[in-house]
Amino acid sequence: MKYVILLLSISLHLITVTAQHTGYSLAIHGGAGNMVKQNMTPEVQQMYLDSLNHALAIGDSILRNGGSSLDAVESCIRFLEDCPLFNAGKGAVLNSEGRIELDASIMDGKSHKAGAVAGATVIRHPISAARAVMEQSTHVMLAGKGAEQFAIDKGLEIVDPIYFRTEQRWKDYQKAKARLDSISKAEGKHGTVGCVALDRYGNLAAGTSTGGMMMKRYGRIGDSPIIGAGTFADNETCAVSATGHGEYFIRNVVAYDISALMKYKGSSLEEAAEYVIMTKLTEQGGTGGVICVDRHGNIVISHNTSGMFRAWIKNQEGIVEQGAGIFR
Repeated sequence: MKYVILLLSISLHLITVTAQHTGYSLAIHGGAGNMVKQNMTPEVQQMYLDSLNHALAIGDSILRNGGSSLDAVESCIRFLEDCPLFNAGKGAVLNSEGRIELDASIMDGKSHKAGAVAGATVIRHPISAARAVMEQSTHVMLAGKGAEQFAIDKGLEIVDPIYFRTEQRWKDYQKAKARLDSISKAEGKHGTVGCVALDRYGNLAAGTSTGGMMMKRYGRIGDSPIIGAGTFADNETCAVSATGHGEYFIRNVVAYDISALMKYKGSSLEEAAEYVIMTKLTEQGGTGGVICVDRHGNIVISHNTSGMFRAWIKNQEGIVEQGAGIFR
């Protein structure tokens, strides 16, 4: 059996990987933004790529051994929530009051069940809390103290809010505060993390986790925990996780819109993602991107920013294709 490993340096805003409906597919992202390659040393670039590939390996191991897409999505995101390089969990950005508020969501493409938490301040892994809401409650979203009490009741790990703060994020906050930055000027980066997966049983899942935007107003909630905006999965079409300026993604129900174009118009995954991100969103001034996988295992990664942290792997009948990248 031949094994073909394709390690790609991704240079386009859109990557399409075609697959048969066998094996499994997995894609992750660590946020998108107007990043400049010259401002990121090769050493820092490698740190990001190593972290992305580490998360990818976790999910790949689960799927390769017959695990579910939900388990792969949750496990990949849990790793990224613990990695201070990204804006989710430890290393999340601070709001206008110097606090960290975390949002996450997850969706099962088979059952269409979904769960989300918003405004969490003490839950170590918001993605696991989102899954608990999906599987152990009659609700879809819990916010603030209610989400935290639910996590406590379900035995999830609780930490002091200071756990999430890193020295670098605190410095970034102090600089932003000194400049009196508005949300629109804050860094120009969307460090949300996310994962989409198709398992060997043909089931899709998607998840997203974030600290939101630097200097956001206290209590602001973006698209990441909103089903249909930042996260969506449907076994008949695709799984999507988004990252970007949340207000635009909410107004355009970006994740669902991609699925809807496939379901009702017959668009391919590539056509749907390209239209929603590169045409519809761009014309409105919205920035960001998506990772998507359809029911056949095709992977599409589309963004209208200069950079997006992403990695993917497709395993079809022993033939493996894998890639990771940062810049367009």
